[in-house]
Amino acid sequence: MTQDSDPETGFLEQLGQRVRTMRALRGMSRKVLAKVSGISERYIAQLESGKGNVSIVLLRRVSNAMGAHLEDLIPATEPAPDWAVIRDLLRKASPNQIAQAKDILAGQAGSVQRRMSFAGIALIGLRGAGKSTLGKILAKKIGWNFVELNKEIEAQNGLSVAEIIALYGQEGFRRMEQAALGQLLARKELTVLATGGGIVSEPLTFDLILSSFYTIWLKAEPEEHMARVRGQGDLRPMADDRSAMAELRTILKSREPLYTRASAVVDTAGLSVDAAAARLIDAVAPVLHNDAHAFGLRSAAR
Repeated sequence: MTQDSDPETGFLEQLGQRVRTMRALRGMSRKVLAKVSGISERYIAQLESGKGNVSIVLLRRVSNAMGAHLEDLIPATEPAPDWAVIRDLLRKASPNQIAQAKDILAGQAGSVQRRMSFAGIALIGLRGAGKSTLGKILAKKIGWNFVELNKEIEAQNGLSVAEIIALYGQEGFRRMEQAALGQLLARKELTVLATGGGIVSEPLTFDLILSSFYTIWLKAEPEEHMARVRGQGDLRPMADDRSAMAELRTILKSREPLYTRASAVVDTAGLSVDAAAARLIDAVAPVLHNDAHAFGLRSAAR
């Protein structure tokens, strides 16, 4: 049957695709999702293939396990690109802020331009991209602070990232990630920031990165990412997974549209550390010579 002749089949196929994409954005293997949700890996596979006629209760368990909103998994007309950011801002807004937003959207208020302070340079990308190694070199070269966001989260909460996720889940970790970023920005110090690979999966946090930092995607080939991660002895979340390479490619494919929102891309494929660092330093040269306040206005308007 085709999607046109069988709307239910089409709906389930789209639902499966959304679950696969959300899982990859979170960097979760199918095995990990099954364990966290308490649903069998076989059933998760059926759901992702479009053959699982899932109940709303089970779908809620899947979304909770990924720290996602249930509505993000339901196929519908594709929303505006920034809808997820707008939705999350509305959830946190006061009644007065909501009233102001309604006036602006209805054309009943003057234009408002958000001004963000320039915080520095943020490096995004998959684990093994070289964010920490190259970030330290860059920070030393230009005389700025270097911060690994995950280490900030660990220091502020007294727990490792793995412990945080085990105790509070993906949603709890993302809340702590956003709080740590807010505290970092409050310092008002020029910083080279190495982010976690999955930061792009949280709309509000990633939007804050894009509007506060000159953001650079450190890009490499999947095989290089895997080799570097294995070299670090860190296989999260792919430990003991025979299809680790396939999972890595799926994660990269799902995150790539978000990574490409960065201000610049530095491809480190096949480069030595020194060569990659030189390429990164060349990429930030325009930022160091431009007015930081002007950058803030440009990125806010993006």
